[in-house]
Amino acid sequence: MGIVNVTPDSFSDGGRYADIQAAVAHGLSLVAEGADILDIGGESTRPFSAALSVDEEWSRVSSVVRQLVEQSGVPVSIDTSKAIVAARAVELGVEIINDVTGLSGDADMLRVALDSGAGVCAMHMQGTPQTMQVAPAYGDAVSEIYAYLAERRDQFVASGIAHEKICLDPGIGFGKTHAHNLELMTHASRFLDLGVPILIGHSRKGYIGKTIELNCGHKATQSDLDGGTAGAACGLAAQGIQIVRVHAVGLVTSALELFCTHDRRECRELSNGCRQELPDKKRACDAFASQAPLT
Repeated sequence: MGIVNVTPDSFSDGGRYADIQAAVAHGLSLVAEGADILDIGGESTRPFSAALSVDEEWSRVSSVVRQLVEQSGVPVSIDTSKAIVAARAVELGVEIINDVTGLSGDADMLRVALDSGAGVCAMHMQGTPQTMQVAPAYGDAVSEIYAYLAERRDQFVASGIAHEKICLDPGIGFGKTHAHNLELMTHASRFLDLGVPILIGHSRKGYIGKTIELNCGHKATQSDLDGGTAGAACGLAAQGIQIVRVHAVGLVTSALELFCTHDRRECRELSNGCRQELPDKKRACDAFASQAPLT
C-alpha cells in the first residue's frame, strides 16, 4: 500500500504533495514502483496534530481521489476518520476506508461502510493523535491490542460487514512507546490468528529512527529510515503479514523481491515458503480490495 499524503504537516512528507498535481503524479509513480493499493489522506495524524474540519479535509483530497481512481488502475483507499469524507470518497470510486480510530471516532462511519460495501481497515490507537504519545501504557501490549482488534472484527461482522471485507492494523506508533512498537513488530504474526488480512504501517516511524540511533550511534537520515522500513518489511513478510503501508514503495518492493530470491532454499522455509507466499499475499490484497465494487 503506497502512501499519498495530501497534507502540509504529516510527520514525514508533509507539504511535498499538498499540490493536487504533485499528489496525483506521486500516486502514479508509486503504482509504477509496485504499489498494489494507494492510500490517500488529507489530515495528519502525527502526535499532537490538530483535527481538521470536514470541508478542509475534503478540499485537500477530493481532486486527488477523483484523478487517482480514474488513472491509477489499482484500488484506492481513503485514510480518514470522518464519515462524510469517507462517503464522498466512496462515491468517487474509492474501495477501502482506512480509519485510524477503528471506525469508532465517527458514529456514522460504520453505516457508511455498510451502505457503500467498501472494504474497511480498522486500526488500534490508544487515545487520540493529540494525547496518544503522552504516556502510553499496557499490561501486555500484544494481547491487549489483539483483543481490541478481535472485538472490532466481531462487531463489524455482527453489524453486517462481510468478513472478507475486513482488514486490521495494530497501529505502530499510535499510542505506543518504543518498546511497545518493537514488541508488536516482533510478534506481528500473532495477529494473523484474527483470520483477516493484517496491515502494518511502520514506514519511517520514530521507532526505526530510535533503533538506528541506539544501534548505529548516529541520528537517522530519511535514507536510513527508508532502509529500516524496507528491512522491517522483509521481517514482516517472513512472518506472513499481507499488507505493508509504506512511503518508499520502490525500495520496499525491491527489498522484498531480493529477500525471497537471495536464498531460495531458506525462503521456501520462511513463512511456509516465502517464494510461494508472496504471490498469495498479492492475491490476498487484491481479494480484500475487490470486495467493494466501484461506484
